[in-house]
Amino acid sequence: MNRTLRKITAYMLLLLLGYVMVYPLFWMFGASFKTNAEIFGSVNIIPKEPVFDAFTNGWKGSGQYTFGTFLLNTFYLVMPVVLFTVVSSLFVGYGFARFRFPLKKILFQLMLSTLMLPATVIVIPRYIFFKNIGALDSYWPFIIPAILGSFPFFNFMMVQFFRGIPMELDESAKMDGCNSFTTLIKILAPLCKPAVFSVVVFQFVWTWNDFFNALIYISSVSKYPVALGLRMGIDISANISWNQILAMSTLSILPPVLLFFLAQSYFVEGISTTGIKD
Repeated sequence: MNRTLRKITAYMLLLLLGYVMVYPLFWMFGASFKTNAEIFGSVNIIPKEPVFDAFTNGWKGSGQYTFGTFLLNTFYLVMPVVLFTVVSSLFVGYGFARFRFPLKKILFQLMLSTLMLPATVIVIPRYIFFKNIGALDSYWPFIIPAILGSFPFFNFMMVQFFRGIPMELDESAKMDGCNSFTTLIKILAPLCKPAVFSVVVFQFVWTWNDFFNALIYISSVSKYPVALGLRMGIDISANISWNQILAMSTLSILPPVLLFFLAQSYFVEGISTTGIKD
């Protein structure tokens, strides 16, 4: 009896905690159907006097660009960054985990030490660098670091995952005539699905939600991602229709949420383990 009571209590607490965590999302969706007065005057999820034009009007935008333009821009920005991050982290992780070369430990420690650098420390040097190479007002300031493996968190994640894969697989592949590149692509990379999906989910969400760097590097409204597009909707209007802002915010969180649920099993496995299971 006591065990059953403890289970019921635990489930009730989990339900309460879950409701507290998802309440802002439900409220945001419900507020998309409220007037400004009700948004600021009520915390209820369900509107008393619903309005149904927030999504259509919000999608039209308030200037010459629709919300669809900002949404497509975000995909144009996020997809190359995610792809190149996966590729570069695979190669960097494979190199540190499987090869011996001069100054390997020092270089690995130097890479990890960059994790402790606040992002604000390198804002000005990076801005000057991209200005000098003519990459401002484009997506290259996001893509170039992904190509060059400039994300130590993902590199370290891949290193740890590769270290958990038995070296016997590499030796067997070498005996079958595979070189290092073929071993990585045909043997090891398929085993790295959990880690790869973890990289994809993290990088997708972080880049999708990035407001600060987009504000620094992108100046043309035609290239704005969703984060800047939503902020512009607040700036250009004296009488802000908050239900439209919240409606477009609801749409903007759907791709990351859908990606997480589609990759959930691999994502959880990639976070919880640093190798393969027997």
